[in-house]
Formats: sequence, C-alpha cells, structure tokens
Amino acid sequence: MKLYSYWRSSSAWRVRIALAYKGLDYQYVAVDIQPGHDAQKAPDFGVINAMRQVPVLEIEMEPARGSGLLRLGQSVAIVELLEELYPSPALLPQDPLDRARVREIVEIIASGVQPLQNLSITAELRRLGGDGAATAFARQAIASGLEAVEARVRERGQGYCVGAEPSLADAFLLPQLYNARRYGVELSGLGTLLAVEERASARPDFAAAHPDRQPDAPSAGTERS
Repeated sequence: MKLYSYWRSSSAWRVRIALAYKGLDYQYVAVDIQPGHDAQKAPDFGVINAMRQVPVLEIEMEPARGSGLLRLGQSVAIVELLEELYPSPALLPQDPLDRARVREIVEIIASGVQPLQNLSITAELRRLGGDGAATAFARQAIASGLEAVEARVRERGQGYCVGAEPSLADAFLLPQLYNARRYGVELSGLGTLLAVEERASARPDFAAAHPDRQPDAPSAGTERS
C-alpha cells in the first residue's frame, strides 16, 4: 500500500489518521505541491491522479475484490474505502444516525471549508486582490465552518465529535484546526472543538499523522510557506 502525500496537506493528513488508527502499514510517497515545486504537475503524476492532487492511495486489490492495482484519490473516498476494507477498529459508529452525524461534519469540512482555503483558490485570490484579500477570504470560510461544527459537537459530542470514540469527524477536524491557526482564525469560541483536539492529539495514532512527523516535513528551523 502506498500513500502519495504532502506533509501539510490537510486532505492527506485525514487519510494518514485513518491509516494509523487502523494500524495499517504503507509506503509514504512525498509529492511537493508547494508553489514553485509543483510536483503534482509532472507528467508522471498525471498518470497517478488525473486531478493532480494529493492524497492518492495505491493498493493492490485481492482477487476476491477484483485483482489489480487500485489508485484512488479524494480523501473522503479513500477513508470510506479503508472503513469498508478494514472495518475494525471502526471510524464510523454502528448507529445509523450517528454515522450520518459523522458524515455531516466530514462534509462541512471537506466540502464547505477546506476547498475554499486550498492553494489553488488562495493563489487565484492573491492574483485578483492581493495577499490581504486571500487571507481574509480563507479566514472567514474557516471560521464560519468551524462555528457550525462547534454547534454540532456541543449537541452530540461525548469527548469526541460524535460520541465517546474517535470517528472520521475527528480525523477531519484536527487538520482544519491546524489550518485555522495558520490563517489566524480566532478560536476562543470553539472550546468544545479544542477539547476534542486535545484528547485526540494525545492518542499515538492521531499524533503519528501530524505534519511535523512526516518524512517530507521541513527540518527544524527551516521556514516553508
């Protein structure tokens, strides 16, 4: 199993959490998507993922599931596949309503927040309106999304986003809080989410997926945008 990843990609981070939580071994393949490096634009990477994005999970399927090499992009699709192939330990609750609640939080972050502050969007906003406009737009998108998640977790959380055990909702939350700090989002009103973050971050599996612990993370003291 291979994961094409970038150390600070929040989408790849989600998948790393799921892999670590389920105790799955994989080969880490670094793809430097930083502007000026743009490894995702190389012709050979276009063969791996036509969208030229990370993450991509590469997995050799068993004959019973249709033999051959599967390359799958998009973090939501990847973590759902991992949940289907390796259901224990579970990252989706058994109760149908709780599963829907987890997926709601996943979609708020994956569809309603993260795409509005990713590299391609902020680069275009900088081109049109400068750094200030790009940062303000991203900050507002993150803040409004996290406020919505905070309201949901206050209703449903029991230590984690939905219930008393980690789920995909937590795997998507932690990278987005990291991004929120990068963009200077005010977090003082998100006490429930910060408590979830603290609890999840203390787990070895969640901690192992942190950007700073990835092989392509910059060395100490090196600045990287």
